[in-house]
Amino acid sequence: ENEKFGNKPRSTSTWSFKFIINEKEKCKAKKPFLVLLIATTAAEVQLRHSIRKAWGNESVVPGVEVVRLFMLGVESKDRNEVLLRESEQYHDIIQQDFLDTYHNLTLKTLMGMKWVASYCSGASFVMKTDSDVFVNTMYLIEKLLRPLSPPPQNYFTGCLMKGNKPIRNKKSKWYISEEEYPGGKYPPFCSGTGYVLSGDLASKIVSASVTVKHIHLEDVYVGLCLNATGIQIVPPPSHSLFNIYKVPFSPCRYNNIITSHHIGTSEHIIYWETLQKDYTC
Repeated sequence: ENEKFGNKPRSTSTWSFKFIINEKEKCKAKKPFLVLLIATTAAEVQLRHSIRKAWGNESVVPGVEVVRLFMLGVESKDRNEVLLRESEQYHDIIQQDFLDTYHNLTLKTLMGMKWVASYCSGASFVMKTDSDVFVNTMYLIEKLLRPLSPPPQNYFTGCLMKGNKPIRNKKSKWYISEEEYPGGKYPPFCSGTGYVLSGDLASKIVSASVTVKHIHLEDVYVGLCLNATGIQIVPPPSHSLFNIYKVPFSPCRYNNIITSHHIGTSEHIIYWETLQKDYTC
């Protein structure tokens, strides 16, 4: 049973998981400008509802095709029945048969990348983020991505982490053993709270993941895959765009950022609705 849920020895990176819930048709008739891949867990039903109503609304910018997908692993059978109903209603959930744990976040992101590579390879851009992150999708599309024309290739940006060393303190959330990662330093990576890539990179990350040894720190792992492929991360135009902490809310501030972290269920909606009003900053 454990075999099935991705608890195999971590030295192998050729595990292959099956989609239990898939949305193969989402890009059939279109080439989205942006695919939003949002990591979530089964229990976060209300968070997903808030995001759908707020920044994750697929018609957020008129005339711009956006596709929203929530990414999940498996927890339990009864949870999955509820999830299947939600999926039938919204058609915005993808799930594979690995165990949904913090340690398997890398598998969750790779599932999203595989989905883009397999079913939506014409997408111009992809953003991976988490359900407790507020994303100003209007700013992201209008100010950062649309001016990049034609859409670039090998483009990757976010909150850039450079010169970070592995944390060997077992009490830390980001602890990693020397066995899992023997190196003394990580290559540059972008915080998993929110990074943006050109659509062509999804398949390159998937290809690299076959040979790059899996580690459980998802954002570092994507950085390792980019590094193995020889792709340089583009620093964001300004340091204050992608934030890994919670930015205190003000419309003027939030109108000029892309991400803010540690956002609660109701805040997604309140912040978003406030931003829809006209403010002179």
